[in-house]
Amino acid sequence: MHGVPDELLRRALAGDREALDEVLARYLPRLRAFVRLQTGARIRAEESTSDLVQSVCRHLLEDLPKLEFRGEEAFRGWLFTTAVRKILKRDTFYTRAKRDVRREVGGDVAIAECYRTMTTPSADLIRSEEIEEFERAFDRLDAEHREIISLVRVAGMSHAEAGEKLGKTEGASRVLLHRALARLATILETE
Repeated sequence: MHGVPDELLRRALAGDREALDEVLARYLPRLRAFVRLQTGARIRAEESTSDLVQSVCRHLLEDLPKLEFRGEEAFRGWLFTTAVRKILKRDTFYTRAKRDVRREVGGDVAIAECYRTMTTPSADLIRSEEIEEFERAFDRLDAEHREIISLVRVAGMSHAEAGEKLGKTEGASRVLLHRALARLATILETE
C-alpha cells in the first residue's frame, strides 16, 4: 500500500477537508476490498459493500475531533478495525433479523486491482465473474488464512503488525501468508 505522508495525515486529522479527502481516496480501494473479503458470502449477499465503506467513512468524520495523530500505522489500524466492527454489527443484525437485502452487483475495478495482487502478475483485469469466483475461493479458506491475507495484502499491514494482531511473530506471519496464498491458488485452480 502506498503510504500516506505524515504531514497529509496530520492535516486530515486536524480537520483539513481537502487533506482528509486525499487520505480517504488513497485508502478507499483497499478498504472496499477488505470489507468485501471480511464480510463473507452471506453478508455480501445481504449488505452493500459501498454502504459498509460509507458507514466507516461517516464514523471517521464523526470521530475526527477525537482522533490524535499517532502515525499512519495507528490510523490504518483504526480504519480497518472500525470496518471489522461495522461488519460484525451488521452480521449480528442480519443473523437476528434474517433480512433479505438486494446484493451489490458489478465488477469494481479498484477491488479487482486489489484482488489481482494475490494472483499471478500476468492476470488481466478481473471481470465481475472472476471477482465472484475469487470471493468464493477466499470464503473456502480457514479463518486464519482469510485474516492474514486481509491484513497484509488488502489492508497493507506489515508482517510485524499482522503478527501482533494474530499473536504471532513477524516470521510466522510471513510463513502463514505464504501458506494462505498457496492454498488460495490451489482452490482457484480447482474451481
